[in-house]
Amino acid sequence: MKKSVQGGASRAKKAPVEQVDDRSAITGQVGTESSTAADAASQAVKPARHSLAEMMQAPRLAIESVMPSVDDGRFAAKAIIGEPLRVTAVILCDGHDTLAARVHWRSVQAGQADTAAGWHSAPMSLVQPPGNDLWEGVITPQSLGRCEFVIEAWRDAFATWRNELVKKHAAGVPITLELEEGRRLVADGLERLVADDQTTNDPAVKHLRQVMDGLDQASTETAERVDLLLSPDTQLAMQQADAFEHLTCSDRYYPLEVDRERAVFASWYELFPRSQTDDPGRHGTFADVHQRLPMIRDMGFDVLYFPPIHPIGHTHRKGRNNTLTPAPDDPGSPYAIGNEAGGHDAIHPELGSFEDFRALVRAAHEHDLEIALDFAIQCSPDHPWLAAHPGWFDWRPDGTIRYAENPPKKYEDIVNVDFYAGDARPALWEALRDVVQLWVDEGVKIFRVDNPHTKPFPFWEWLIADIRSRDPEVLFFAEAFTRPAIMARLGKIGFNMSYTYFTWRNTKAELSEYLTQLNESPLRECYRPNFFVNTPDINPIFLQSSGRPGFLIRAALATMGSGLWGMYSGFELCESAPIHGKEEYLDAEKYEIRPRNYFAPGNINWEIAQLNWIRRDNPALQRHTGVTFLHIDNDRILYFAKATPDLENVVLIAISLDPHSAQEGHFELPLWWFGLDDDAELYGEDLMNGHRWSWFGKWQWTHLTPEMPFGIWRVSPPGRGWHGAA
Repeated sequence: MKKSVQGGASRAKKAPVEQVDDRSAITGQVGTESSTAADAASQAVKPARHSLAEMMQAPRLAIESVMPSVDDGRFAAKAIIGEPLRVTAVILCDGHDTLAARVHWRSVQAGQADTAAGWHSAPMSLVQPPGNDLWEGVITPQSLGRCEFVIEAWRDAFATWRNELVKKHAAGVPITLELEEGRRLVADGLERLVADDQTTNDPAVKHLRQVMDGLDQASTETAERVDLLLSPDTQLAMQQADAFEHLTCSDRYYPLEVDRERAVFASWYELFPRSQTDDPGRHGTFADVHQRLPMIRDMGFDVLYFPPIHPIGHTHRKGRNNTLTPAPDDPGSPYAIGNEAGGHDAIHPELGSFEDFRALVRAAHEHDLEIALDFAIQCSPDHPWLAAHPGWFDWRPDGTIRYAENPPKKYEDIVNVDFYAGDARPALWEALRDVVQLWVDEGVKIFRVDNPHTKPFPFWEWLIADIRSRDPEVLFFAEAFTRPAIMARLGKIGFNMSYTYFTWRNTKAELSEYLTQLNESPLRECYRPNFFVNTPDINPIFLQSSGRPGFLIRAALATMGSGLWGMYSGFELCESAPIHGKEEYLDAEKYEIRPRNYFAPGNINWEIAQLNWIRRDNPALQRHTGVTFLHIDNDRILYFAKATPDLENVVLIAISLDPHSAQEGHFELPLWWFGLDDDAELYGEDLMNGHRWSWFGKWQWTHLTPEMPFGIWRVSPPGRGWHGAA
């Protein structure tokens, strides 16, 4: 790959230095594994040669440690449309010359870029304090889908000369030669501008001509010459006339995947449509879900997620509480997909028709809700694919099909496809892609993917890119509770968000460490956490014995800790009855129809709604990033701040981790963020009840009870438009 172009006296174009583009576009074709170890070895990168001719043409500048990047550009870093993104790089050169840099970015459609147009540029500047050679610039992607950026750096000859003149002039050193050098630099710059067909009406041309006229007049005093050469207008004009000496380009184009806002800020509510009934003997329908929409909206949720809605198999159907001997009327697990009514491309008949589903999607949209569906790549033994495509499955030596297992658990109502079976490529891969596309065409733009870590990474990388190449609004949510590196890999290959270990982080040390990891590289660039507080599969130990206060604690941690959070219905009722010794629900809804009274005594509907509306009103809470842990003298209270980069929105959060007893502590206010002294005034507002006051001094005190185990306070210095008086 070409790394740099020597600028010399030639003018650089507005588009960045072109490189040999070695990006391989993902296509709709699925290849086969034909490369051998010998083939791979023959294609290995050869040792760099260091001949004199090569080194004389090598870049003088170095551009290193470019961020955001994932595995040095192998995968796309994540971005949000319309949101400024900080780009940084370490930029080096020998000597003490002044450097300049800029970042270019463009949208890339369907894996291809228009090399002649579409570039946007932004200057980069040296991060203060100096000494670490870190440069930064800000780009703002304006198109969904794939984007890429590249960094250029060069020696700024005029700025280098300018710095030298300032130092020598201040020291009283003779500067006659320096002034002549400056005059020649201006003359060269003017010549370049005119050569680039700049007209005489161009402000830069007009100004440089005025500078030259002043410098060429014998009557012009030294001080006047200095003023002419050092004026801000001259500096600006010379930036336009830059020769771009030793112009160097970063080693590669760095990819970004640009998503819509809902990929990073959303509140998820999960329900089983079949349970939206007032009678456990009557199967709920899509029409029944309509009645729940206003309540779900009023609780502040914006994504309504359904487990699989497809026909359910009969063979080895599970009964209540996962029994292997179901009653005749047991509905079975919706994850055992497929029967004579169809498979992944069909709807369970008792839920309704496709027209009923479309009506629900429209109604949800009218309530500012978006429907998300479960994409579970598993089949019941009755799935139509087994008869039509037996070569897509894994068969045992005795002729029986291999069912799903997670020892000691057995899932005989489920069989898995084999992605690398003889008949599976490309037919199975394309069939699964077509299933997703079918539901996209029905108006579904979010898919929660069941156990993606048990399916091949290449399959996901291809499928997600293929779907998003046609509709970049589509989002994929990875349900993966597995090893950290695998969870990160799923983010790298295209999943827009993921479940997290938050579910099992309960102590102050655990939560602080995990939130810190999510805010740092490499997870910051490739992994978006969704803090689900419970799922149909996971009844967390903490919730089993903590009562209503425990549910309030976990709701506050999830809503304040991440821009993405979710809950499975029943959480608002503080449902927690477990199977003894397990993190599973007694009378699990996966195996039965569960009507609920969502206004039952003890519910936390109001608190959840208030937390969600607080999130909507405070941009600082709409991302998992921006967390700063502050001091409080009680290890049973997690205390942190979240703030927007401009500090226009600063929220302090104190959450007791003890559901059984009151906790109190002295905590610090970050007065230094606002340039305030330790005894200064700071306005506070309790966002749960609207009460306002003034704090005086750095150290304050809080008392948290099981009835209200958290405090959420928006703070502002005097003069920000609202004050502490209630």
